[in-house]
Amino acid sequence: MEILLLPLTHSLSKTQLNSTHHLLKSTTTRSATRFLHHRHSNQNRQVSLPLTPGSDYTLSFSLGSQTISLYMDTGSDLVWLPCHPFECILCEGKYNPTTIPNPNPLNLTSASLVTCKSRACSAAHSSHSSSDLCAIVKCPLEDIETSDCKSYSCPPFYYAYADGSLIARLYTDSLSIPMSSPNLVLRNFTFGCAHSSLAEPIGVAGFGRGVLSLPAQLASFSPQLGNQFSYCLVSHSFETNTVRRPSPLILGRYSMDKAREKQLRNLEGEFVYTPMLDNPKYPYFYCVGFEGVSIGGRRITAPEILKRVDGRGNGGMVVDSGTTFTMLPNEFYEPVVAEFNRRVGTVYKRASQAEDRTGLGPCYYIDDSVDMKGRNVPQVVLHFGGNSSVVMPRRNYFYEFVEGDDHGKIKRKVGCMMLMNGGDFENSGGPAGLFGNYQQQGFEVVYDLEKRRIGFARRKCASLWDTLNQR
Repeated sequence: MEILLLPLTHSLSKTQLNSTHHLLKSTTTRSATRFLHHRHSNQNRQVSLPLTPGSDYTLSFSLGSQTISLYMDTGSDLVWLPCHPFECILCEGKYNPTTIPNPNPLNLTSASLVTCKSRACSAAHSSHSSSDLCAIVKCPLEDIETSDCKSYSCPPFYYAYADGSLIARLYTDSLSIPMSSPNLVLRNFTFGCAHSSLAEPIGVAGFGRGVLSLPAQLASFSPQLGNQFSYCLVSHSFETNTVRRPSPLILGRYSMDKAREKQLRNLEGEFVYTPMLDNPKYPYFYCVGFEGVSIGGRRITAPEILKRVDGRGNGGMVVDSGTTFTMLPNEFYEPVVAEFNRRVGTVYKRASQAEDRTGLGPCYYIDDSVDMKGRNVPQVVLHFGGNSSVVMPRRNYFYEFVEGDDHGKIKRKVGCMMLMNGGDFENSGGPAGLFGNYQQQGFEVVYDLEKRRIGFARRKCASLWDTLNQR
């Protein structure tokens, strides 16, 4: 079996977020909240914060006899889902169920509880040994000493989010991933089952670096499937009326005959790779070094905190599929914005009201008669560790939309820079920056776990889906 090809579904809710301002403001707020939660957590385990529509990508598979859909997230290493009966407190308005395939809680019909002595139980309760966990569920001492606590199940565990939380238990069941032929079935797939949550209505498929993640469990079945995965996010630009194409999620390494390989190269470019950095405090994060940003040819060097991770887990940049916008520490964000504004602000008037409404900035009123070809917006290049540079498409860092005044009468075109201020690093610790999924659109992002590196290649992602489906 060479690869598994799965569709990632992106959705926007027209009923919930019926204006561009509302959608952007909601997404910038959640991006900042998630990033700050990554920094400030005192827990040994940091779990993903699922985001509102506009930044979420879901995948579907079968568990037991039921089909479920979960958010795909490289920022966490656990698969969890809501189970029947399920109570979600303060979930009204969190999402529109019609935008998520198979949103109903799972009925546990064939699943089995995980034992307190299992490695999976220790991984979920990362601060406790298996003997401690068995003692919690009252396994007798003589059974703990002889490792004979199989009839005692793993105790429930608590997960806290930036704006919600849940209590879950570990189960195993057969997971079926749809393929052409035959279906791939993982007989003892481990997942968390939550019967109650606070403000968290949808489960998560964790793709982070940990034994409970989906790639790790795939690797135990088939190393060639679990040692590498990639995805290619089809550009959406917050437009609710666009035709939705699937974004390919590729598990395993693909190879092609010469004709197909040439076809793939025509999709736009070769991979550039940056090494993964180990983070002792957050071992499940995909951390990389970030060296700087070039604005219109002028390179602004990143501070040391972005280039490496220290022994306490502070610094570096996290590559995260579950956060929308890229976050930079304030000491680096300010010179980047100053250089961008030096080039754009002399041509276009600042749109401060749009900045307040969207949470983005700087924003400008765009006059196409002044700049028909967009030359007044400088090119942005991101420089990662390992001497790898990624040229960003303009739509990945400068979003243009039409807005009205307070009465909705005067329509003006506005453009906003899409990088965000992550705040002061000195007082917080943890990751110094975060590379979000909006900036990853139009690239195939590969996570090579065997060679411990992350790669980026420009792609027409919808065409990549079509090409791989021809195999």
